[in-house]
Amino acid sequence: MIRSISASIVAAMVAFAAPVNAQQSIKIGFITTLSGPPAIIGKHMKDSVDLALDHLGHKMGGSAVEVIYGDDQFKPEVGVQLAEEMLKKHQVDFIAGIIWSNVMMAVMPVVTGAGKIMVGSNAGASPLAGSQCNELYFSASWNNDQSPEALGKYLQDKGVGELYVMAPNYQAGKDMVAGLKRYYKGKIVDEVYTKFQQQDYQAEISQLRSKNPKAVFVFYPGGMGIQFVKQYVQAGLRDQIPLYSVFTVDETTLPALREAAVGQYEARFWSPDLDVPASKKYVADFEKKYGYTPSYYGAQSYDAIMLIDSAVRATKGNTKDTKALVAAMRKANYNSIRGPFKFNNNQHPIQDFYLLQAVKANNKDGVAMKIVQKAFEKHEDAYHQDCKMKW
Repeated sequence: MIRSISASIVAAMVAFAAPVNAQQSIKIGFITTLSGPPAIIGKHMKDSVDLALDHLGHKMGGSAVEVIYGDDQFKPEVGVQLAEEMLKKHQVDFIAGIIWSNVMMAVMPVVTGAGKIMVGSNAGASPLAGSQCNELYFSASWNNDQSPEALGKYLQDKGVGELYVMAPNYQAGKDMVAGLKRYYKGKIVDEVYTKFQQQDYQAEISQLRSKNPKAVFVFYPGGMGIQFVKQYVQAGLRDQIPLYSVFTVDETTLPALREAAVGQYEARFWSPDLDVPASKKYVADFEKKYGYTPSYYGAQSYDAIMLIDSAVRATKGNTKDTKALVAAMRKANYNSIRGPFKFNNNQHPIQDFYLLQAVKANNKDGVAMKIVQKAFEKHEDAYHQDCKMKW
C-alpha cells in the first residue's frame, strides 16, 4: 500500500515537473509608440525587432522567443501600465524599447524594481546614465547629450559664431541643448523650448527670423521634425540661415520631407551607409523584407534584441540568474550594427559618432543620409562619472 502510494506520488511529481523542466520560451516585453504622429518611429523599431528574431531563427539559447508589444501612446502613465501588465500578466523575462525620455524615466524603476532587466533602445535620459544608473538597466543606444555634443563640436570647429536653439520642453530636449553647449562655445542668440508634440511653428519661426542668427540648431524627432523643417523651408529660411539638427532629419522623416531635407546636417552614432558587416546585413535584409530604409531607431532596437540574445546564450537560457545575465550583457559579446564596442561603467556604450548630411539620391524618396566625417571616436557620455556602479 505504501509502495503504491509512493509510486503514485512519484508519478504525479514527474507529471507536474514535466512542463516546468521543458524548454520554456523567452518572453520579452517591447514598449514603443505605435499610434499618433510618432507611430512611424515605433514601426521602424517593431519591424527591426521582428527582423532580429528572423535572424535568430526565433530562438534564444535554444528556447523559443515571444515578444509582447505595447503602445505607450507617448504617455509615461501608459508606459507604466504596460510594464506592470507585462511583468505580472505575461511574466516577461526582459523589457526593452521606449522612445521618449519621460516615458523611460517612469518605466525603468518599475522594471528594475521588479528585479528584471530593462534594455533601452532609444531614450537616453541623462539621470539614468549618471546618478540614477542601475545594474539592471542597459542602453543599446546612447545618452541624449552625445549626438548634440558631436554636432556642437562640428559647429565650434567650423567657426559658427552664433546659434539660435530650439527644442521641445521635456527631458530629452533639455539634454540635447546641454550636450550642444558642452562643445559649442559660441553665442546662443536665444534658447526656445516649445510644447511637446507641437505641430505649428510659424510663430516661433517668425521670432527666429527677427533675431537673424548665423545658424539654427534644433531637436525635433518624428512628426515634430517633419512639420518644423517643412515650415522652415516654406518660410524661405533654408538658404538664408543654415539649419543643423539632431534626431530630426532621418530615415523616419525623409519620406515626408523629401527635397526639403536636402543639405541638412545631422549627427548620430549610426547611418545606413555605415561600413560594418552586421549593419550591412541588417540594412540589406530590412530593405528586402519591408521595402524601405531603416533608421537608427530600428538599428538600435535590432541591437537591443541581439544584446539580450548574447546574455541568454551565455547563461544557456537560464533567465532566472539575473546576476549572470548582467555579467554577460556587460561583455557586449555580439555583432553590433555599430561595430565592436564596450559598455562604460554606467552600462551605456562607448562608441563612435558621425556627421551626416541629407543628399539627393536615386531612391524612391530622392534623398538619403550620408556620412560626411567621423565626429567622435570611442566617445563616452558626460554622466558616467556620476554613476556609482563599479564592475
